[in-house]
Amino acid sequence: MQRFSEKVVIVTGAGSGIGKATAERFLDEGAFVVIAGRTPEKLEAVAAPYPEDRVLVQACDMADEDQVNSLVEAAVKTFGRVDTLVNNAGVAVQGDVSSLSTSDWRKVMATNLDGVFFASRAAIPHLKTTRGSIVNVASVSGTGGDWGMAAYNAAKGGVVNLTRAMALDHGKEGIRVNAVCPSLTRSGMTDSIMDNQERLAEFNDRFALEGPCEPADVAAVIAFLASDDARFVTGVNLPVDGGISASNGQPSK
Repeated sequence: MQRFSEKVVIVTGAGSGIGKATAERFLDEGAFVVIAGRTPEKLEAVAAPYPEDRVLVQACDMADEDQVNSLVEAAVKTFGRVDTLVNNAGVAVQGDVSSLSTSDWRKVMATNLDGVFFASRAAIPHLKTTRGSIVNVASVSGTGGDWGMAAYNAAKGGVVNLTRAMALDHGKEGIRVNAVCPSLTRSGMTDSIMDNQERLAEFNDRFALEGPCEPADVAAVIAFLASDDARFVTGVNLPVDGGISASNGQPSK
């Protein structure tokens, strides 16, 4: 498929995991892609297999408003437009409210929620022109709570409802805004679980499908939401969770 031929897509947190798979998916479907993240070496490795004129590597800390504004400006300067923004960058810090430091709370909020706000605000004027879309990477942790992940839950919950708010506010301007809500997905952030067979088995027991989720599985759903196939879909927080959200929480056995 070449659903994004000549389209311009910005993907944040694109150096690994879901972001990397998403950037590759859009490139494989014909897009020009701005690959953004904090580690240039990782970004360059993602870009390496693709023609240089189709990829822009941009180092960017999504918690820094000025850097985010520069990211969007660089995309427009290089490629002339923006059609899709994928807000994927995220960090996680474990802890409940009684144990989280203020700096850890701010760190999670700054990247996971402020970064979505900064990037969306910078991109919206350009997305109005192209009648484009935003796809946020939220989480099942934004639709329900986890034990010991208070900051992450709060930030992803903010992304979930910010997605709805932006969909309402900007739909008549031709901009669609949706989010994916993955559960456990193979990535650097989840290495500790993937390397723990007992813990992984506990997760697999909750999946209706065989888990875990692969980054490419999430990337495929992101691409759908950004495509014209989803032209009448907005304000959706779509679970990519192997059926976890279908459960009422009772044990499987």
